[in-house]
Amino acid sequence: MRPTLVLCWLLVGWTLIGLVAVWVSAAGYGWRWYGGLLAGVALGDALALWRTPSPRGERALPQTLSQGQWCTVGLVLRSAAQRRLRLLVHDLHPGEFAVAGLPAALVLSPRGEARVDYRLRSATRGDFTFAGLDLALSSPFGLWWCRRRLLVPGRVRVVPPLAALRRGVALAAQDARLGAGVHPHQRRGSDGDFHQLRDYRAGDLLRQIDWKASARARRPISREYREARDQQLVFLLDCGRQMRHLGDGVGHLDAALAALLLVAALAVRQGDAVGLMSYGGTSRWCPPRQGQPALRRLLDDCYDLQPTLEAADPLVAAATLQQRLRRRALVVLITCGRDEDQEGLEQAARLLGRDHLLLLADLRERSLEGALNQPVRDLSDALRFHALRDWRERRRVRCARLRRRGVQVLDLLPEQLPVALSDRYLAIKRAGML
Repeated sequence: MRPTLVLCWLLVGWTLIGLVAVWVSAAGYGWRWYGGLLAGVALGDALALWRTPSPRGERALPQTLSQGQWCTVGLVLRSAAQRRLRLLVHDLHPGEFAVAGLPAALVLSPRGEARVDYRLRSATRGDFTFAGLDLALSSPFGLWWCRRRLLVPGRVRVVPPLAALRRGVALAAQDARLGAGVHPHQRRGSDGDFHQLRDYRAGDLLRQIDWKASARARRPISREYREARDQQLVFLLDCGRQMRHLGDGVGHLDAALAALLLVAALAVRQGDAVGLMSYGGTSRWCPPRQGQPALRRLLDDCYDLQPTLEAADPLVAAATLQQRLRRRALVVLITCGRDEDQEGLEQAARLLGRDHLLLLADLRERSLEGALNQPVRDLSDALRFHALRDWRERRRVRCARLRRRGVQVLDLLPEQLPVALSDRYLAIKRAGML
């Protein structure tokens, strides 16, 4: 319990009267009368506040929040007191959250209730806990504040931004450039699912001709195929220390998860099975599955992944994934490679390339890219510029060497990954490379 500003000013006035009483004896009677009255009122006010029951509180909190998006949270307080209550309320939210609208002032009528809304936003994914509510109750005469804490536990999980994911899938479905990948695509080859028989057309392959149907119809009949819809897409996600880099406030792993979920949603629309394996300090395995439940399970398995301080070994991860996959799949390896990882990446590509199609998304660091564009004013700037040019040239040579091994390579910045990865996946589907 602590005094309010009103009580402090009343005490200042009592002190001033006492100073006047030093020179004016008649003011001493007023000083004693004023002090006794103030003490009685303050003690009675404090006793009334001490006997006031605490309100009951509830929190209307969504179970799932999107990373970086503002969300509205409602607090409901119900009074059990016989008098009107004035109070301040603050939610004990996790420290990683940004809030707006707290603390909030409320007035509760006798045995009434009131609601206050505030907004919060989290820049970090994962599971978070709300401890309770912190209240500051005012006494009847407004001379004291009393702090009370209500145990109102709550849990929430923060997932990658789903709004951006939904927009990306909708744009992919509407974009004519991607339309062939989103909808079933008729193919002229014979390595997809059989679709129908039709009359022979100029340009059809000889192996497409159905000779028995042609004999019965006494004209050339061709078999038409469409893309297989039961193929496998498996993400091999690096969660090691190199994915801790931040660019424009967004971590490499955050960008990788956004791209991963976007491509997974497109693959589910295609009828493909989607899976995930993480490595580099956090080892998780989500076997490939089809349908919307598979997408929800993938989100549940990866939403709280965080970069670790351990060094990731792509070769060990590739060997583990090779043992788990029984059929050919498109493996999407997302990492942030360094020069010391070159040998491991090439060995992993050689191992996975025996039975699978490998798509490597190698993220660049924006800070290094920005340093390349800085003006050169002195010797130090020149040395830095040429060192970065050598680094970029080594990356180019490494990517070219991997492409010669049949690896699909994307060398790009994190913010470019969602669009580029979805485009490359749909291009692979159209080309029938699986």
